[in-house]
Amino acid sequence: MYVYLNSFPLFGNHFKTREGSIYMLRHIQPYLYQQTIFGTCAQKNTLVVLPTGMGKTLIALMLIAHRLQNYPLSKVLLLSPTRPLCDQHYETCKKHLQIDEDKVVLVTGTVAPEKRKEIYEMAQVIISTPQTIEHDLINRRYPLAETSLLVIDEAHRAVKDYSYVWIAKQYQQKATHERILALTASPGSDQETIQEIIQNLNIEAIEVRTNEDLDVKPYVQELDIQRIHVQLPPILKQIQKTLKDCYSAKLQTLKRYSPLTNLQYYTKTQLLALQGQLQGQIAQGHKDPDLFKSLSIAAEAIKIQHGLELLETQGLEPLQQYLAQIQTQAQAGKSKAVQNLVQDLHFKTAILQMEKALSEKQEHPKLTLLKKILQEEVQKNPSAKIIVFNQYRDQIQHMKKEFDQLGLNSEIFVGQAKKKDTGLSQKEQKQVIDRFRNGEFNILLSTSVGEEGLDIPVVDLVIFYESIPSAIRSIQRKGRTARGEKGRVILLTTQDTRDESYHWTAHHKEKRMHRVLQSFKHQFQKPTPKEESLERFIPEGEDIQIYADHREKDSALLKELIDLGVHLKLEKLDVADYLLSERVAVEFKEVGDFVNSIIDGRLLEQLKELARYERPLLVIQGTEDLYSQRNIHPNAIRGMLATITVNYKIPLLQTKNQKETAALFAIIAKREQEKQPTTFTHHISKPLTDKELQEYIVSSLPGIGLQVAKPLLAHFETVRKVFRASEQELQDVPLIGKGKAKKISDVLDKRYED
Repeated sequence: MYVYLNSFPLFGNHFKTREGSIYMLRHIQPYLYQQTIFGTCAQKNTLVVLPTGMGKTLIALMLIAHRLQNYPLSKVLLLSPTRPLCDQHYETCKKHLQIDEDKVVLVTGTVAPEKRKEIYEMAQVIISTPQTIEHDLINRRYPLAETSLLVIDEAHRAVKDYSYVWIAKQYQQKATHERILALTASPGSDQETIQEIIQNLNIEAIEVRTNEDLDVKPYVQELDIQRIHVQLPPILKQIQKTLKDCYSAKLQTLKRYSPLTNLQYYTKTQLLALQGQLQGQIAQGHKDPDLFKSLSIAAEAIKIQHGLELLETQGLEPLQQYLAQIQTQAQAGKSKAVQNLVQDLHFKTAILQMEKALSEKQEHPKLTLLKKILQEEVQKNPSAKIIVFNQYRDQIQHMKKEFDQLGLNSEIFVGQAKKKDTGLSQKEQKQVIDRFRNGEFNILLSTSVGEEGLDIPVVDLVIFYESIPSAIRSIQRKGRTARGEKGRVILLTTQDTRDESYHWTAHHKEKRMHRVLQSFKHQFQKPTPKEESLERFIPEGEDIQIYADHREKDSALLKELIDLGVHLKLEKLDVADYLLSERVAVEFKEVGDFVNSIIDGRLLEQLKELARYERPLLVIQGTEDLYSQRNIHPNAIRGMLATITVNYKIPLLQTKNQKETAALFAIIAKREQEKQPTTFTHHISKPLTDKELQEYIVSSLPGIGLQVAKPLLAHFETVRKVFRASEQELQDVPLIGKGKAKKISDVLDKRYED
C-alpha cells in the first residue's frame, strides 16, 4: 500500500491511501519525511527514531487516524512513561483528532479500577502510563483484543522488566488486528540493547532519521552547544585529594583480602560488580571471613566514590549532607562499613577541611557561574525560558534557595517519590509544567523526570549542571530546546574531574548509537520468535483460576501466571498470598523476605492463619543461601523450618524463579480444580472455631479485615451488637472513621436485590 498526502490547507486536512480518504486531522500539515515514515508504519510494526522536536507524535496521530478508519469499532492505546507526558498526548489528541472528544480519554491510577473499566468500554483512544494498563490487564479490565494500535512512547524503556515489555507480549498474543508503533529519540548506544527493544516489541521495520539526513535537515532548528570549563578552587582540591587518598587506601586494603581484586584502579561501577561477585560467593555457602571483610571494605570505597562525585560535580552543600548522613548511620550502628569509615583518618580530615571551606562560604565555581549566567539571560530577555538539569534533588533545593535570594524566578520539577519534602504529585507536576509553558516563571530546575518528551514550544536555553555518561539522557536533555526556534545548550564542566570523562563517554556512545542504527536500518531482519516450551503450555479452553492478594500486584509472578493462561483475580486476602483452590492456600516468600519474616516475627502469625486452610503450603523462591541472608544463627532458621513442617504440618517447597513458581502454581490449581467447578470463592474452607467464625463474619464488612474485626468484637462483645450499632457508635472504635462507619451502615441497611 502506497501512502501519500494531498496538498491541503492548514485546517480540515485529510490524507489518502489507495483505499480512499481516512480520518480527518485538524491544524496539522505533515512534512514529507513524516509522510514517508507513516507509509512504513501503516504496513509494519515500526520503530521510529527521530531527533527530539521533529514530530514523532504527528506520525502517531496519522497512524491512529488510519487504524480507526480501517477498524472503526477498535481502540487505540497510547502509552507514555510519566503523567506529564500523558497529559501532553491527551491534549494533542483532542486538538488534532477529529473524533468525539469524549472518545479520547486519559486514564491513570488515581481513577478507581471499576471506573477505569467503564471508561475503556466507551473510549476509542486511551492514553495512559504503562503501569496502570499493566495492572488492568492483570485484572482483565482492559480489552486488548479490541485494540488495533499500540503506541509505545519513549520506546528505549522497553527493556528488561519494564511494563512495556509484558504489555507488548500480551498484545501480540491477544490482538485481533496487531500494529505497534514505537517512538524514541535515542534507543540506546549498543547493538544488544537495540536488538532487545526490537525483539520485545515485535518490530518489523526501522525508520531512522538524524539531523544530517537530507529530508530532515531543512526543518532542523539551529542548536548552539557551548562547554564552559571551571577549576576547583584550592580548598576544594584539598578535600578532593583527601578523599582520593582515602579511596586508594581502601583499595589497597581490599586487595589484601580479596582474590577478585586484580586491577590497579576500580571505578564505582567495577566496585558494584565486585560486590555482586562477593555476595554470590557468600550466597553459595562460602563462609571465608575474608569475603565478608572484602564486602565491607568495598562498601566503604563505594561511599567514598559517591562523596567524591558530589564534591567534584555538585559542591560542598550536597557533600556535607551526605557525610552527615554517614555519621548518623554510624551512630545508629547501621552497618560495620559506615562505622569503620567514620573512624578513618582521611575521612575525619575531609570533614574538617569541608567545615573550614563552609565557614569561608566557599561554593562550587559551577554554582557561581550558573547564577551569573542566569542573571545575564533574564536581564537580556525577561521572558526567557531556561531549564537547568541536575540529577540530585538536594542540590536542586539548595540552588532554588540561592536563586530566590537573587530574585530569580524559578520552580522545582522533580518526581513523585518523597524525599525531604521535594517530591511532587502528578497533579503538581502538571501544574508546574503548565505554568512554565505559560511564562509564569523563567527557570525550571529539573531532575531526570524532565528529560523525556516534555513539549514546551520555546525553551531558550538548557543548562547541564553536571555531565552524564548516558547517551540517551544527554540526547533527551538537549532535545528540550531548539524545537520550534533556535536553541542553546550550555554544559558546565569541572576540569580534571569525572565531569570530563562522563561528557566524552556520552559523546562517544551517541556516535556509536547512530552507527548501530544505520547498520540496523540497512541490514534489518525481523528476529525469529522464541519457541514456547512444553512446560509453559496450558490447553486452550482451560480456565484455571487463582486468587492473588492485591498487595502482590507488582509481582513478576503475576505476569508469569497470566502468560500461562491463568485467570487471575486480585482480591484483598486476609490469609495467604495466593489461593489455588478452596482448600489450597499459599504463603509465598522470596529467600530474603523469608529470613526477614523470621527476625521481625511476622512468619509465625502468618503460619497460624495459613493453617486454617485444609491444604496450606509455604513456597520459598530463590537460589540464595538461606543461612547467609542476615546475621542470624543457622539454628534459628533450622528451628523455624522444623516448626513449619512438624508443628504446623505445612509442606514447604522451594523454587528457583518466578517461571518455576508460576508453573508449580498452575499445575496445583489445575489438579485441584479438575475435582471441583473452576469458579470458587476465596473464603476459608476449613471448619472454624466459634471465635474464628465471629471474626470472619465481621471481617466481611466493607473495609474491615481480620485485624479491624477483633477490636470491633472486643468493643461490642457480640456479632449481633456489631451489626446493630449506629454510625456514631461504630466510630467509637479505634480504626473506624466516619467514612468506614457510613459504608458499613449503608450495606447493612440496603435492601437485598436478586
